[in-house]
Amino acid sequence: MKKYYILTTLVFLLTFSSCQDNLLESTPYGQTASDKFWRNSDDVIAATNAIYSPLLDEDGFAHTEFTFDNSSDDMNRAGDHPDETSLELFTFDATNSHIGATWSTKYEVISRANAVLINAPKVNMDEALRRRCMGEAYFLRGYVYWRLSVIFGEVPVLVEADAQTGNFNKAKSTFAEVQAQVESDFLKAAELLPVSYDAENAGRVTQGAANGFLTKLYVYQQAWDKAIAAGTKVIGNNAYKLVSNYGENFRSDTENNSEALFSLQYKTGWTTDNSPAFYHTPGAWGGWGFHEPIEDLVNEFESNDPRRAYSIFSEGDKIDRKGNGITEFTANLTRITGHAFRKYTDFTTTGDMDQGLNTPLLRSADVYLLVAEAKIRSGKNGDAEINAVRKRVNLASLSNATMKNIMHERRVELAGENERHQDLMRWDKAGLLDIVAHYKIDRGPFKRPRTFIKPKHYYYPLPQREIDLSNGVLKQNANY
Repeated sequence: MKKYYILTTLVFLLTFSSCQDNLLESTPYGQTASDKFWRNSDDVIAATNAIYSPLLDEDGFAHTEFTFDNSSDDMNRAGDHPDETSLELFTFDATNSHIGATWSTKYEVISRANAVLINAPKVNMDEALRRRCMGEAYFLRGYVYWRLSVIFGEVPVLVEADAQTGNFNKAKSTFAEVQAQVESDFLKAAELLPVSYDAENAGRVTQGAANGFLTKLYVYQQAWDKAIAAGTKVIGNNAYKLVSNYGENFRSDTENNSEALFSLQYKTGWTTDNSPAFYHTPGAWGGWGFHEPIEDLVNEFESNDPRRAYSIFSEGDKIDRKGNGITEFTANLTRITGHAFRKYTDFTTTGDMDQGLNTPLLRSADVYLLVAEAKIRSGKNGDAEINAVRKRVNLASLSNATMKNIMHERRVELAGENERHQDLMRWDKAGLLDIVAHYKIDRGPFKRPRTFIKPKHYYYPLPQREIDLSNGVLKQNANY
């Protein structure tokens, strides 16, 4: 999937221009009037491409999404922004800039998806292509509602009918209603999307992405049979097999591989300073060095686990900077903790930081571990799935794996991939750990004890600006 830069407002403005079936060559959203649009398949493709664009913005997923995992036990914010400090320390309020930014960017995606779902059925075009574009729209809308549900809980659900009537100032839907919309959108996407694409369209969402996120939704809902069924559609399909080398998931030359179910697609020169590479790569190598892993996470890896070296830069590591040769990583390259996430750093042939490195939002390995968890928590044996993930990195197989094994495996396999804090909260809700006590643990100078308040901190507050603009329609989350 190629990249694109497009601007619009949340309201229903359908203003595109045609382009080839290529996301890089999209004409910016807003360039032509809506009454001259929706003429042919090129217009539908352009509109579909436009849905992806806000995800690439730093306020979408490149940076803001990662700030929510600062709350976890894995990392120090390492940045110098006060609003990131408050997210890490659980002292945030409804005026936090990241909370506001993630809301507006996600509703932009919803607006664009609704535009495609309303208009694509009216256009005279190839039916297979129409199905694909509508599948992409359903998926991306479902994905954003999924993220809104885990970040905020209850949020307004805006669908096609709301866009057609201009009904944008809506009250919050219940949590169950939001998740029902997520499920509906992912189910439709799984029905409409292809299994895979040719090289020209690599990176577009697939059936595997839809079924993978259905698996995650059902695990969060503790709907074990549904989770296993959805996950099996991923892990049982060779199109989504685990790559043989874990590190291939985090290199530019192997990034759109079979395991990459859904990734943010970046390209040098298009994303400038918005990609996660900038936020994670040490300053001496061209980045800003935020979100640094702490020693406690480094120590979680088994001594012979190669994922540690693929995931984290630590003192003494030998780094191939390609055009700049082999460099030894030293603690003084970091802002605070002495470690940096390696997953978001690659180098060009000239030795520069690679701005075009993709960011995985869902990998098949995550689905394997979710299926293993669903089996274990429903009284079944999850060894096959967890051991498939361990075998890939030559670790010993487990027998009668437990939730303790799952918690460890998810932490190291998905380190730095924005899953940890949400995992801990859902396990706390299930009574599998005490998150208040967990976050009270002193994990060293870069992660001192913090106060998590239940149930307040299960969800973030709705942006105060949105509440003010709603004139009383939108109600703040409880305890804020």
